[in-house]
Amino acid sequence: MEIKKTQNGAALDVAVAGRLDTTTAPQLEAELKGSLDGITALTLDFAGLEYISSAGLRVLLATQKVMNTQGKMVIRNVNDDIKEVFEITGFCDILTIE
Repeated sequence: MEIKKTQNGAALDVAVAGRLDTTTAPQLEAELKGSLDGITALTLDFAGLEYISSAGLRVLLATQKVMNTQGKMVIRNVNDDIKEVFEITGFCDILTIE
């Protein structure tokens, strides 16, 4: 998995590519936890994300809970397979997906 972060003031863009699974979810969780102080707008770009597992969903849920208290989180460029996972799990109702 590859993670690219771009910060512009209180806005943070995080591009995630590859597979977000049991092996890589802790890496994304650590990157996000260490980057969210003072962030009011978080954008996750999933254009390069090929797969997401329940471990990846857990990281997204935990991040959404943090962002609910300090700003907003948006997920962009979700492919059809990952969009289907979000729909089946009900994450479409929890997350803002554009």
